[in-house]
Amino acid sequence: MADDRAVDVDDLATARTLITTLQNEVTKLQREKAALQHQLDVLCQRLFGKKSERVSPDQLRLAFAQLANEPGEASEPIEMDSGERPGRPRRRAAPPTGRRLLPPTLPRQRVEIDVPEPDKICACGQTKTRIGESVSAKLEYMPASLRVIETARFKYACPRCHDGVIEASAPPQAVEKSLAGEGLLAHVVVSKYVDHLPLYRLERIFLRQGLDLSRSTLCGWVAEVATALTPIGDELRRHVTAATYLQTDDTPVTILEPAGGSRKGRLWTYLDPIGRQVVFDATPTHERDGPETFLASFAGDLQADAYTGYDALYATGRIREIGCWAHARRGFVEALTTDVCAALMVALIQQLYQVEGVGAELDPDARQRLRQALLAKIAAERDRLACTVLPKSPLGEALRYLTNQWAALQRFVDDGRLAIDNNRAENQLRVVALGRKNWLFAGSFEGARRAALLYSLVQSCALAGVPPFEYLKDVLMRVATHPHRLIAQLTPHQWAQTFGRHLAAA
Repeated sequence: MADDRAVDVDDLATARTLITTLQNEVTKLQREKAALQHQLDVLCQRLFGKKSERVSPDQLRLAFAQLANEPGEASEPIEMDSGERPGRPRRRAAPPTGRRLLPPTLPRQRVEIDVPEPDKICACGQTKTRIGESVSAKLEYMPASLRVIETARFKYACPRCHDGVIEASAPPQAVEKSLAGEGLLAHVVVSKYVDHLPLYRLERIFLRQGLDLSRSTLCGWVAEVATALTPIGDELRRHVTAATYLQTDDTPVTILEPAGGSRKGRLWTYLDPIGRQVVFDATPTHERDGPETFLASFAGDLQADAYTGYDALYATGRIREIGCWAHARRGFVEALTTDVCAALMVALIQQLYQVEGVGAELDPDARQRLRQALLAKIAAERDRLACTVLPKSPLGEALRYLTNQWAALQRFVDDGRLAIDNNRAENQLRVVALGRKNWLFAGSFEGARRAALLYSLVQSCALAGVPPFEYLKDVLMRVATHPHRLIAQLTPHQWAQTFGRHLAAA
């Protein structure tokens, strides 16, 4: 244990200098403590709290009340509202009464129960006539069934010379010499990438049905499906990069290394919100090479966060940066837990979102004027806070993000196609986050690329309103014989228009 040594100070000037130095050290330590406490609070909120970033009106009222009691310039009063999400308020429908009607599309089996023959004779001796029936319906569950389809190809030969043997041609298959049919392959893919079931659980499910399928076999089937559908994925990628407005985001995924160990790879999503198509891309790192390669032929508006890897793309001039107000708002919401001065900024951004919600009812000029008026208020509040807030504080960090992104954050005002944020791209990554909790990692980088391809197809199915199982089963039967020049017909959006209607009618 170190000895406590007193410092002898002979003159008053030295004592004052020492006191000032100690006060500066204490202030520095207090700032570091506050920053660490804020990081701990944010981490605990992300781990144990609600994931939503909504701020209730009561929380903002409390923050404004605290501001009102502090000395200084009074903040501008603002009308509080809890709705941050864009969209018109929906009137809550009255709860239905009675039993819900069962969907008419479900197959039905009629079971008839007749009266015993002796009871059909009336007391007067006359046979009773049926005058009607009472029908009740109940929903029954039939477990998923597996069946073996035997394909017999007849052979013919000349009975005289026993020469010229012919045999019926084998039907085309997307996966040659595979034990699994198209329906089973589609079921495995949908179970993993839509229902987030890891393959070891599917292995157990099949085992309960009396079929021993190892997870290595299932993994091989997934790989073969991805290989067969690669031309469709490439065509979907060409469609998305040909758009003029994209939203993008990324999320980490653990990738196992061949020599042992693991690395943090990345899954990127590129959403065409107007064409309602999405493509996922896998990269081994978070470096800028990934988006630069994917967007090499793209020209237009790109809405993303402030990741510096996009800066080289913006510098080319063919891609215009569109800011995301959800990312800008997030910093102020997190700063609100430690600094009530962030309350007015949070409320102003809430109002900006509310304008987007009611904007459909306004003419374009009125909507643009309202947007610009709110942006002017946000800029004024930003400048006011910048004069008093410490740059290294949580609120100072939020202000720096807002200032650096200010030009990009204003561009959505001038184009009605552009959204206020890229939340729809973030929502596409939710399926990856849910699946990652179950399958935990990708066995290799090729496995991550296959996952990106299959996520692209099933998520584009969701955007196009196409059932993923019906889509995958149908295209797996078509892709082997479909003309390559017409491969675009097998992308989810065009498949729904070309083949989906016929299947629905059938």
